This record gives sequence, C-alpha cells and structure tokens, in this order.
Amino acid sequence: MKANKNGALPSRDSIDKAYKWKLEDLYASDKLWEEGFNEVRKMISDIEKYHGKLAADSATLVACQRDTEELMSKAETVFAYARMRRDEDNGNATFQAYTDRAMALLTEASAAISFIVPEIVAMDEAVLNKFLAENKELEPYKHFIASNLRMKAHILTGREEQILALAGEMAEASSEIYSMYNNADIRFPYIKDENGKKVELTKGRYIKFMESTNREVRKDAFTALYKTYAGVQNTMASTLSNNVKKDKFFSEIRKYNSSMEASLDSDNISPDVYNNLIDTVDKNMKLLHRYVDLRKKILKLDELHMYDLYVPLVEEPETDIPYEKALEMIKKGLEPLGEKYVSDIGNAFESGWIDVFENRGKTSGAYSWGNYMSHPFILLNYQGTLDDVFTIAHEGGHAMHSFYTNKKQRYINSHYTIFLAEVASTVNESLLVEYMLKNTTDKKKKAYLLNHRLESFRGTLYRQTMFAEFEKIIHGRAGKGGALTAEELNRTYHDLNKKYYGKGMLVDEDIMHEWSRIPHFYTSFYVYKYATGISAATSLATRMLAEGKPAVDKYLEFLASGCSEYSLELLKKAGVDLTTPKPVQDALNVFEATLNEMEKII
Repeated sequence: MKANKNGALPSRDSIDKAYKWKLEDLYASDKLWEEGFNEVRKMISDIEKYHGKLAADSATLVACQRDTEELMSKAETVFAYARMRRDEDNGNATFQAYTDRAMALLTEASAAISFIVPEIVAMDEAVLNKFLAENKELEPYKHFIASNLRMKAHILTGREEQILALAGEMAEASSEIYSMYNNADIRFPYIKDENGKKVELTKGRYIKFMESTNREVRKDAFTALYKTYAGVQNTMASTLSNNVKKDKFFSEIRKYNSSMEASLDSDNISPDVYNNLIDTVDKNMKLLHRYVDLRKKILKLDELHMYDLYVPLVEEPETDIPYEKALEMIKKGLEPLGEKYVSDIGNAFESGWIDVFENRGKTSGAYSWGNYMSHPFILLNYQGTLDDVFTIAHEGGHAMHSFYTNKKQRYINSHYTIFLAEVASTVNESLLVEYMLKNTTDKKKKAYLLNHRLESFRGTLYRQTMFAEFEKIIHGRAGKGGALTAEELNRTYHDLNKKYYGKGMLVDEDIMHEWSRIPHFYTSFYVYKYATGISAATSLATRMLAEGKPAVDKYLEFLASGCSEYSLELLKKAGVDLTTPKPVQDALNVFEATLNEMEKII
C-alpha cells in the first residue's frame, strides 16, 4: 500500500477490503457487540450464586468452572472486538470509547470470579482430591487446580483478591497513557527519502528507512525519531517508572521477593532461567562484537553508528515483495510441518484473519490475537521487505498455536503462556530461512539470507536479552527504593548498548532514548521470552529437519497443548530443556556457525 501523493499515510477508508481483517467474524455489527456486552453483564451477576459454595460438592465446582469459562470467553470476545477496532485507527473516538467500556467490563468480570481461586485454595486438599476422584468432569481443571495450590502462599483472601481485580483497570493507566501517545498522538517530522522526496516519518516506515543504502536517509530517520522521543523523555520516564512501581506493589502484596520472581512464577519458571540467559549471552558477547566488526568491514565504514545496524550487508535480491508472493514463500518454507499445517495456515491467509497495510492511526508493529470463541487475527503493517515476510511467518506461528490449542483444549487450558508462544512463532521463521538458504545457488542471495539470520539472532537473542537485562536493572533499582528518572533510564540504556556492541560500535547518544519506544516494557519481564524462544525454536527446527515425522508429530502435539501442563514440561516433551543453559548456548553456536559462513562467502 503506497503512501498518498503528498507522502502522508493513507486513511483507513482508502485501504482495499481484501487486505483488512474480518472482525465481523466476532460480531457482524456494532449492534450485536452491544448485545454481547449486555449479555456478559448479566452473566457477571449470575456467577455470584456460586460464591461461598464451591466446597459443597463436586457438581457445584464443575458448574462454576463451566459458567466461568463461558463468562470469560465472551467477555474476552467483547474486549477483543473493541480493541482491534480501535487498533485499526487509534484516533477513532467511537472505538476508544468501546475499548474503555470493554476494559471496564473485563475488569468487572475478573472481579466477579475473583472468589474462585481463594475458595479452591482454602478447601481441604483431601476434599479436593475426593472431588477429582469421583467426578471425571473435573479432569480438564486438574492443572488449573494444581497450579493454584502451588501458588497458595501468594493468593490472598477472597475480598483482597476482589479489590486487586477491581484495581486492574486503574493499574493499567501507565500502559494505556503510553499506548495512546505512542500510537495515536505522536507525530514525527518529514524527512527526505532516497529520491529526495519529503515523506512523513512513521514507526512503520522507520525500519525501512534504517535499511536504506543511503546513509544520510538512515541518519536522518534515526535522529528524527529519537529527537521526537527526547522531547517527551520526562513524560515517558514517568509512565515507565509508574508501571514499574505498579509491579512492585503487586509483587509485595502477594509476598514475593521481587517483581521478577512474581512475574516468572505465574509460568512456574525460576529466576535462574532468566539469569542463565543473561549469563550465557554475556559469556558469548565476543561473537556479537565480531559480527559488529564484520559489519563495519563489509560496509567499508571508518565508524559504525547505531543507524548502520539494519542496512543489509548485501543488496536485497528482491525488493517490494508483493503480499501474495510473500504468502506463497511462507507456505513453501513451512512444508516440513506437514500438509495439514500448510493447508491450515493457507486458509488463515485467505479467510480474513489478517489486517495487512499501515494506515493513519493504526497500531504500529504486528501481533496475533483474538479469543477462544473465534479464529485468531493478525495485525500487520506490511511494507514489502523480507523482514515483513518473516513477520507474517512469525505471527502465523502464534496464530496456528492458538488455532490448534483452541480446537483441542477447553478454555481453562487454552491460554498458553507467552513463554511458549515465542517458540511457535520463531520455529516458523527458522524453517523459512532454512528453506530459502537451501533453495538458492545465487551467492549474493545466500549472503543476504545469512545476514538476515545473523540479524535474527542479533535482534532476538542478543537485543532482547539486553532488554531483559535493562528490565532486571530498573526493577531491581526500584525494588531498593531507587528513582527511575529520565536521566537514570537514559544512562542505564546507553551503558548497556556500549556493553553489548563493544568497541567496534560508536554508540550514538540518541540511542539512550530507545527505551521510550519499546511497548513491551509495559508488560514486564516479557522480552526475555523472545530470547529463550529463539533458543528453543532453533533446537526444535533442527530436530524436525533432521528427524522428520517423529519430531514433527511431537511438535504438533506441543502446539495443541495450550497450558494443560507447565511450560517447561511441555517443552521437555517436545525435546528441549530450558532449565539448563544448553539450548541458549546451542543457539549461540548456530549464530557462530552462520557468522563463520558469512565471513567465508563475503
């Protein structure tokens, strides 16, 4: 989708319907959404009848669980429709209001069921075990019950849990304020593109500018973006600082030693996994420094700047890849996953799951989302680059994970952890790049793909670990009562960039503001999962390509498992043990092997 003649982004109305997602699959009209909204409100009132009665008998416990599943799945549908409509154009006041109402309703629903976990945890375990033994209809809820018993020490009284649930909407204030500014209100200046034409800088166009072979375009885009964020650095520091304080509050009220421990415990993951990741990457920092030196050498630069990190080391063999061609490339690359997987993802491509092109006000980046009661949806801001092709494959991995899980699991076990989600998405990327590398004899194209794989490791394993280390530092500082001023955040972030990129990189001052534009920092201790995800995915993809059907069958079973067991256990069944540093080290070994090959071919 091209920009308007004046270089501005197109309006939502001007996007061809064929490239828009079909949110009508959730609600055929806004009127039906209102009816769904009112239905959920009634269900919220009805759930109260179970309050204080869960220990009465196993049938009551089953009935409550089933009614809760229906309530929450419908509440999430109401919210998903409203939020995705807002994501189409964050400046649309109607859907801003819908989202606010839906968020309030979801908070109300969460508060209404907040008595359930405390009541289950308060029950005599002998009684619970009797219920489980006598009533087979409780079988799907076994893991849910066991998980909550495991966290018994951190679950509060029913009234306290209700208060925390009611505070949920207020607790998201920092994230919501940041999101509205970063997606709706922020405006970047116009810069000149490669042809000397003035074009509006947007977050969606930024990476494409950073991949430009014209160094002045890269520098201008880099400077314009970060100067804009620098102009609001105190506001951004305030929103992030208060989000960190929110996490500190909830971790302390639930009797955890730290925000990190509280966040990781929801997945039953020890902080050792987080710290092992940082430590293992730290021991392999010289590989990244070596890659930086190679980049500097190939680009023939006296100084390598931060804005030189994304330009391909060789010219892209294909430019402006049509969206339809991208889909065909992905289906070919995913053939090792079997005919059914390729058929299912092909159906997703053709059935209105995806919102493709950028328009004014649209939420930046990409995601896969939806709800239990419908197929998943994918938001893109497709610009036609090879990175965008990999983004489709990545988000397609998320979507198929949800699709297969929702088909097999009940709602209670459908919410697979984000820790697992990044495995499914990155497996798709790994298979796609391997397919491309194996199916080219063109030295230039092979060099480009090797560079792309190197960049995937740099951006996903090294960079996300740097983000994870940044979070560890700032949450640790806040945990000890330290301040998170703009100056402190800038200094910390700049120092980490110097550590990760080494002496071969001139770390520009403007990069200190990059933390301001990373929305994932508002979902704390999230980004490390990208790094563990690429590590697990590299291992799984390697096994499937080497072993074929047996490994593929285990992987497809993993995709349909949801959260029916703990994340680390599900990965072990698929063949990866992330309780040890080995998968991370193995992934870094692949990075080194790719680096060796790149050094030979250039």
